[in-house]
Amino acid sequence: MSQETDDILRGLAQAAADAFDGALDEKGEHIKIGLKREEGHSVYDSRIPDGFKIKIDGNNCVVLYQADIKLKDVNNSKFENELERTMASIASFLKKRYKQITGKALALTAQGDVDALVQSTSRVRVWVQATKVYKIGGLGDVEDRLEPSNDKMDAKFREFLELGDWGKRPKNKHQRG
Repeated sequence: MSQETDDILRGLAQAAADAFDGALDEKGEHIKIGLKREEGHSVYDSRIPDGFKIKIDGNNCVVLYQADIKLKDVNNSKFENELERTMASIASFLKKRYKQITGKALALTAQGDVDALVQSTSRVRVWVQATKVYKIGGLGDVEDRLEPSNDKMDAKFREFLELGDWGKRPKNKHQRG
């Protein structure tokens, strides 16, 4: 792995680590990501517990978002659009925070739609786990795990496998029958 790739991955990991609930920026103000936990007063209002984390998979960044929301919000016809908006605000935060940390721009390109799993916890509340994959720009020397692999098998080992049979059984081998 090159130094440039290592720097990109470390900067992205630090940007995601700076997104915990209650995080403060350099001026002492709360960091705004665009999550539902930021709405309302932290003590007096009922806040929605939600958050995100990231996984690096080859040259992809997988954003995992989870939230405990009300069932009526899931039945809303705009629920998927709301999840897409939340993922877009998380990606925007990661880009902005990465630029503050490293001084360089980060390219995150969405690879498809958001994938959501909704599970019931009660008659009123549900647990949502959503994922979205983003391609990280600038990782030229990292192989994509989902790409088909090249055949790197040794010719003699391939020849051995093509024989296909292990030969005759030894005489002391008991056969059932």
